[in-house]
Amino acid sequence: MNGKASPPLTPDGHHVVIGGRRWRATDPAVPAGASARLRAHLMAARRAVAAARRTGDAAAERVARDRVQTAKVALGERGLPWWDQSAEERRARWGEGLRALGS
Repeated sequence: MNGKASPPLTPDGHHVVIGGRRWRATDPAVPAGASARLRAHLMAARRAVAAARRTGDAAAERVARDRVQTAKVALGERGLPWWDQSAEERRARWGEGLRALGS
């Protein structure tokens, strides 16, 4: 890990609290290796969004934002709430995300 403390979770474990705001927590069922690859894709996509914005490349920004969305959904942070999915649906979600991101 990076040595930072994890943000506090809500009592149900569904959200993290950062700066007083709730954000959906990453699905705890995503295996560590898959989670690390998805986070790497997420951060690369976020850097690509910033680069595209700096150069004014709207098409590249759209592609990068779509990759951010794919990674966030795969991690369970967007889309259908992971706590409302079966174990099989959860595995399929992160597996499909990795395939879509080329990992």
